[in-house]
Amino acid sequence: MNATDTTPHAPDLIYRDEHLIVVNKPAGLLAVPGRGADKQDCMSSRVQAEFTDALVVHRLDMATSGLLLLARGAEMQRRLSQMFSEREIHKCYVAVVSGRIESATGEIALPLSGDWPNRPRQKVDYAAGKPSLTRYRLLAHDASAETSRVELEPVTGRTHQLRVHMAVIGHPILGDALYKGTAGDKAARMMLHACLLSFIHPFSGEPLLLMSDPPF
Repeated sequence: MNATDTTPHAPDLIYRDEHLIVVNKPAGLLAVPGRGADKQDCMSSRVQAEFTDALVVHRLDMATSGLLLLARGAEMQRRLSQMFSEREIHKCYVAVVSGRIESATGEIALPLSGDWPNRPRQKVDYAAGKPSLTRYRLLAHDASAETSRVELEPVTGRTHQLRVHMAVIGHPILGDALYKGTAGDKAARMMLHACLLSFIHPFSGEPLLLMSDPPF
């Protein structure tokens, strides 16, 4: 199966118990149902076909692959949602971006808001935007392709945060059709993958570290 194959199949379960489920979402598949009959196939509905009590806690963009957390039951959904809002769930992504990033590490702090005339795009908005913070770490350069591989940590969780932040600093994520970089970007998919979830299990109190290697 290629990276953007969305043919219905059993969810790729990374972890499950009676309280929560973590699955590996492929690129090109919605996390939750969209509007219209043609947008009902999604990661949450595939999981719910097997686990009827599964409820969405957070989302990944359709073009993003990687780890997606679901709760089992409304009370666990409430608790996990609270953990996200209180930043008790640590997330990391891997991305391939255009250009050579020189700094080994860095932070991007910019206020973001919806670009309503160009929905669903987001924009930097110093007047009305909400604070957002991304930390990055350089993993590798590809001199021949003029790209950089980076680890991205969204400290906040604004819509399209990682995509906007990287585009604004001049290193858009390859394959991002919404925040396009150079005309030479021929990536078959958006090169963004949710590779890590780390948190204390809200029921058992045990630490969980869940990882998924990027398919690119």
